[in-house]
Order: sequence, then structure tokens, then C-alpha cells
Amino acid sequence: MATHFVITDAGISETDQAPGQISVYIAPGESDAPGIREQFHLDDYDYSSTLDIDEVPRMDVSPERALIIWKRPRSFKPHEAIELGVSVVGLILTRDRLGIVANEDEIPFSSREFRGCRDVGDVFLRLLLHTIRHYVGHLRAIKQMSVELEKKITVSMENRHLLRMFSLSESLVYYIDAIEGNGAVLSKLRGAASDLGLTPKQQQFLDDIILENNQAARQAGIFSTILSGLMDARGTIINNNMTVLLKNLTLINIVFLPLNLIAGIWGMSEWTMATRGIDWRISYGGITLGLAALGLLTWVFVTRLIEASTARSARKSTGEGPARRNG
Repeated sequence: MATHFVITDAGISETDQAPGQISVYIAPGESDAPGIREQFHLDDYDYSSTLDIDEVPRMDVSPERALIIWKRPRSFKPHEAIELGVSVVGLILTRDRLGIVANEDEIPFSSREFRGCRDVGDVFLRLLLHTIRHYVGHLRAIKQMSVELEKKITVSMENRHLLRMFSLSESLVYYIDAIEGNGAVLSKLRGAASDLGLTPKQQQFLDDIILENNQAARQAGIFSTILSGLMDARGTIINNNMTVLLKNLTLINIVFLPLNLIAGIWGMSEWTMATRGIDWRISYGGITLGLAALGLLTWVFVTRLIEASTARSARKSTGEGPARRNG
């Protein structure tokens, strides 16, 4: 699908006249390929690179045009499954036109980054800046989702939330690779700025874009290090939660074991015969209170036994036990 735009004082507006100053091709078909290659002087390899998701960011400059293979984050909604990724967009810049070829996602020319554009060079640079800020926005969302997952992992006894954390960590790896690849393209673009006809003001703006991309790369690296470094600790938390649950279930079984034994020996008929002549409310109330007291005493005894064993293990691990014996 081809959409054409013109630059006006009011901003970037869509036009029915083709070709416009800016031509956007989203998921072009085979019938669109010859026209795009002819308009922007692309060979088969360069055209296929603009639609290849595995293509690395690069820049190719010829006398007729400059081709930039650029990576940008895919749009997502926070409530959806955590599957973040990057997509490829091809930017073809000539003296008076800008061509954009992408597989998915429309170009948001209504965003504030595109205010005040005067020519295609401004639109080209603002598009690069918009992509970098899009990455930063996703990094903030990743941080927020990571905090929410940490709260769930603290009380969780299953691996579902931990697997979502792994997915976040994997997404950050792709983001770091894309941002650093874009940074290499920006460095080449800065060296060829004069050949591309960028004005001194635009070159100064390009320096600001490079600075923001470097900051985004550092931020992504920090988030990735934190997520990967604490992944083992979060897995340990889940194991500890399961251990505590099994411990409590074991205590309950131990408490009810003697109670079940007594109830099995003194069944309803035997207890009735043994307490014959005593009011049943007194006899059965008494045995109920006795079983409750026995269960409570068993719970206290087993709990203190476990605490004492844990304390001895802690002293041995810290070396307090041998020190006292030597004294």
C-alpha cells in the first residue's frame, strides 16, 4: 500500500497526488516492486533488504540516493503477551524526496517529533529521532513490567512469571543489538552528512540524535544486566516458596497422624462402650478437646524441633560451633 505526503506550514499532510515529497510503502506487493526500484534507483538486493527482518542496519550511498536500513521497535500493548521485537524499515533519501519501505506499522507523522519540518531532510532526521524515543518508551515499559513480575514471583510457586521474565530479557538482547546497529549507521551518516546535502543546522540536530541513541543503548544495557543477573535469584525465590509450602503440608500431616491413629482405635462404637454411663456430650466433647490439645502440642514440638535444627545448621555454616568447642 502506497501513501504520499507533502510538507506544508501546518505540518505533514497526506496528498492524493503521486508522487509526493514523502512516499510510504507498507508491505508492498510484487506489483509495487518495479515502481519502487525505478523511482529510488534500487537494485533487487537493496529492495529485498528493506523488507528482510534479519537484515542488519547499514547505509549505502550513491550519486542518486542514500539508502539506510534502519531498525525500529514493534508496537505493542502492555496488557498483551510479552513478545517484544524489532522490525526493519528502508529509508531512501534523495535531494527532494524521501521513500519509506516497511513490512508493518504506519509512520506516525502526527507525533510531536515531526513538528516544524521544512524539507525531506528534516523529516528524515525526525523519523530517526522518533524511533530512538520509541525504544526509550519501550525500555520504560519493560522496567515497569519487570517490577510487576518481581512482585508476582515473590509469592509464586510456578514458573509462568519466571518464563515471562526470560522473554523480557531476550527482548532486551534484540533491542541492544538493534540500537547499537542503528548507532553504527548514525556514525556513518554523520561522516557523509555534507555529501547528502544536510545543512549545518541539520548536522547539529544529527549530533543530538547520536547522543540520544547512545543514552538509549546504555539504558538498555543496564536493564539487560539487571534482568539477567537477578534471574537465578528469582528462580530461587520460587523454589523457596515451594519448599515452605511442602514444609507446612508436612507439618499438617505430622499433626494429624497421631490424631488419626487415636480416632481409628477409638472409633464411635468403642468410645461409646468405654464411656457408657457418661453423658455423650461430655464424653465426645472431652475427646475432641483432648485431640485438639494433642494436635497443638505436636505442632509446637515439631516446629521447635525444626527451628533448633535450622539454628544448628546456621551455626555450623558460620563456624560458631567449632569455635565454642575449641574454647
